[in-house]
Amino acid sequence: MRIIYFYQYFSTSNGSWGTRVHEFTKEWVKNPSVQVQVITSVYYKSDLKAEGLVSKQNFDGVDVSVLGIDVNNKDGFLKRIWSFVAYAFFSSIYALFGRYDVAIASSGPITAGIPGLLAKWIRGKKMVFEVRDLWPQGAIELGVIKNPLLIKWANRFQLICYRSADLIVTLSPGMKTEILAKCPSKRVVSITNAANIDLFSTQVEVDLETYGLVSKKYAVYAGNIGKVNNVEWMVNAAKLLTVSNSDIKIVFVGDGQLKDAMLKRKEEEKIDNLIFIPLIPKNQLVGYIQQAMVSLVPLANTPVLSTSSPNKLFESIAAGVPVIITTVGWMKEFVELENVGMYVDPDSSMNLSTALMKQGFEEYSRERLIRIAEHNFDKTLLADQFLNELEAIWVG
Repeated sequence: MRIIYFYQYFSTSNGSWGTRVHEFTKEWVKNPSVQVQVITSVYYKSDLKAEGLVSKQNFDGVDVSVLGIDVNNKDGFLKRIWSFVAYAFFSSIYALFGRYDVAIASSGPITAGIPGLLAKWIRGKKMVFEVRDLWPQGAIELGVIKNPLLIKWANRFQLICYRSADLIVTLSPGMKTEILAKCPSKRVVSITNAANIDLFSTQVEVDLETYGLVSKKYAVYAGNIGKVNNVEWMVNAAKLLTVSNSDIKIVFVGDGQLKDAMLKRKEEEKIDNLIFIPLIPKNQLVGYIQQAMVSLVPLANTPVLSTSSPNKLFESIAAGVPVIITTVGWMKEFVELENVGMYVDPDSSMNLSTALMKQGFEEYSRERLIRIAEHNFDKTLLADQFLNELEAIWVG
């Protein structure tokens, strides 16, 4: 079985981004009857580089064609749209002329669906539509898309992708429920983001003194510093901790559209309990998560985000660290059922600062959290589940 995977944000653990596609595909190619080619671009948080229009690379037996198209969350709206359109155009060439049996189109951006549709409609290949977020619903709720015509087009294109797919793979049970409500006759499965258990559970030494940190005296947020991630909520909580003379700090590890603005607030408002660590490779990030008393997994208070499947949730639990989440839905149900953390009101920074000052996170057994991650989010188990689904539609 030859698989072509259209995914614009490929990264390995040497980068500072999610590694789902890398983790899954390197498991798939361990089967000698499976070949995988990933078509990707250069995301600024990944570890990929490209020379010229196309750079052919190989990671753990997976052929990766890196298009010389840069993608950066800090870019303006039009430039980002251009990068998505350019990727869809060049990926379509692979869809039309490549050698493969099954095409996986991973959205977002939704434009990744274009080469998938060409593989289905023109080449007659099996198409899998992987839904990483419910677009355009999220963009509409967050006010990113306001034009009525664009909203109408986006909703129509979304449905076309759903209805054309032989299989729809979602990253959370919440997404699966939403899609089945629109396409009840479709085969839809939920395969969450995975965690590299070995990577996150193996102790990694880090120099906390560089940033004035003390083990188990800080909450860590590792991810995009943007509007979707409820950044102001965390910064306001750090300010309350500072005013209270607390020794608990909130640590941001990463980059994003609002980072400069939050750095400015830190300096102007003298928020001493807010610490910034720049983008670092995931295999170095592990140590900062392991030494934290709790990991923050915040999202803005909007309905669609309750269906999200953030990497940091799975990786924090795999590191043996409890989590604080802000969404209702499947994540809240899981966290409470498995007792791996707590829910905090996403509109109340006071509630967050109070929870951090009360602490009590040492009550969560590191070994128990890792066992829960092994049972639910192990990359090998989830990769096998995905591959079984691909084989079923290919043979069928």
